[in-house]
Amino acid sequence: MRRLAAIALMLVTISSSSLAVQPEEMLRDPKLEARARELSRELRCMVCQNQSIDESEAPLARDLRLLVRERLTKGDTNQQVLDFLVSRYGEFVLLKPPLESRTLILWALPPTALLAGAIGLFFAMRRRRTDGLEAATLSIEERRKLATLVDDQRSER
Repeated sequence: MRRLAAIALMLVTISSSSLAVQPEEMLRDPKLEARARELSRELRCMVCQNQSIDESEAPLARDLRLLVRERLTKGDTNQQVLDFLVSRYGEFVLLKPPLESRTLILWALPPTALLAGAIGLFFAMRRRRTDGLEAATLSIEERRKLATLVDDQRSER
């Protein structure tokens, strides 16, 4: 039963990774097709944005996959294909843009936002804790009323 579940999981994983690439898109040369798939995993779908063009079923992703394969069949190297697409669509087309001065904000924004959120949460929790302490402190008049209520309660027993 475990083997059957493992095989089913493997088949689902394999089939889901190749759903977007249609058979008519694939190149006949297995080496070129492997290069195309490798490049497709590095390129962002401009519609989906969190998927590579290899995974996306969007029409634009299909067009980009075909463009990658066209450039490879014309003899471009992997880097030439990437350079062509970056010149056409900008650094955003890369799922992992290079760390450069102009892409620094892409790399710095997520950790900065996470740190700012953690600092904000720390101060909010700290303020909440001190607000709770202030609320627990009774004024002299409130203490007198409480003492009276407690005494009344004891005398009733």
